[in-house]
Amino acid sequence: MTSAPAIELRSFTELNAARGDLLDVYAEVRAPLLHLPNYAVTAFGERLDRHGYEPGFQAVLAYEGNHPVGYAYGNRIESGDRYWQRTDPVPPEKYTTHPTVALKEIGVRPGWRGTGIARRIHDEFLAHRDEPYVTLMVNEAAGNGKVHALYRSWGYEDIGYSQPSPASPRLTVMIRQVA
Repeated sequence: MTSAPAIELRSFTELNAARGDLLDVYAEVRAPLLHLPNYAVTAFGERLDRHGYEPGFQAVLAYEGNHPVGYAYGNRIESGDRYWQRTDPVPPEKYTTHPTVALKEIGVRPGWRGTGIARRIHDEFLAHRDEPYVTLMVNEAAGNGKVHALYRSWGYEDIGYSQPSPASPRLTVMIRQVA
């Protein structure tokens, strides 16, 4: 039996304190896709910089010693946010009339996948949120559908589709209650 590595979860509300580690982990997590414009580290850095200064920004990083091995980050979105405007069909009002937390990215380095770290990061990200719902977008092709299935097993349900930018693939918008 393999035991999970000793992991410390650290939460950040200031982007500058976590930006370098977020970029490092992202580059390894998305390595097979970095040649695509939407997944390039520079494109991620631009999105991260934009999201990092939006209301309710939070990042959670997992560390084994001083080595970052996984991350999640997101921020609060309000009614009328571009996130909801790009979702088709229009989401039910019960999701959009109150602030919702948008989990913008989550990833774990390949060597630490399958150890439960992603779920621990996810749960820590939500542990102190006061929004009633959490939403995320997933590429249904990721992991040959395994990532989408994983989010469903965590209680998320599909509510629509979005293509956040011309360079991004069509993504499935998912949502669940925070608690």
